[in-house]
Amino acid sequence: MSNINPSNSSKSIAKIILILVVIAAIWFLVSLVNNRINNTLNPLQQMNHELGTQVANLLHPTPTIIPDPVTIINEVQSLARLETIRYNVEKVITAETGQGAFAFLIGDRLLLVAHGLVIAGIDMSKIKPEELWLDQGALNVRLPAAEVFVATLDNEKTKVYERDTGLLKSPDPNMETTARQAAEEEILKAALEDGILDQAMTNAQLYLHWFFETLGYKQINFVLPTP
Repeated sequence: MSNINPSNSSKSIAKIILILVVIAAIWFLVSLVNNRINNTLNPLQQMNHELGTQVANLLHPTPTIIPDPVTIINEVQSLARLETIRYNVEKVITAETGQGAFAFLIGDRLLLVAHGLVIAGIDMSKIKPEELWLDQGALNVRLPAAEVFVATLDNEKTKVYERDTGLLKSPDPNMETTARQAAEEEILKAALEDGILDQAMTNAQLYLHWFFETLGYKQINFVLPTP
């Protein structure tokens, strides 16, 4: 059986406690130094971030919109339009110049995805008193010809999908405007070819038939517009 010297045991415990105290002190000092380093670097990092933001704003500035305080109203016109149909049309328009073997050098090509709106109906202000008459209890109505009231692009949805410009060519600043004008014409053309005016007249007759019935007329006849 071995003898354990109490003094040696106390010394060992004291050494362990001393080592733990030293480790704790080192950890505290390291944490303190790291905190001071972070406190020193954070303002620098913040300054770098702000500087980068300022440089980005200089390279890609946000335009300032300043409307002229003077507004001129050229014309005020009363309308009595009965809108009876609405078309939402999508059209892809390609505008290009300098295509061919040297397109990669002098070519300019734009692909526009256009979204447009076409609204048609009849103008009720064009109905004259003589266009409505009674014949043996039946109401006869001669409606004006259907017409397109609105044919325009939806600027929020209309986007340039692709733009390819040759190495020696500067982008034509008017090409997108030309493509948008062509898109409006094509959207109107597509609506007309699809029969928007015929459908507008049919819808107008259905609505006005119900309207005249509520006024007490039992028989309503619609007469073709005067050519």
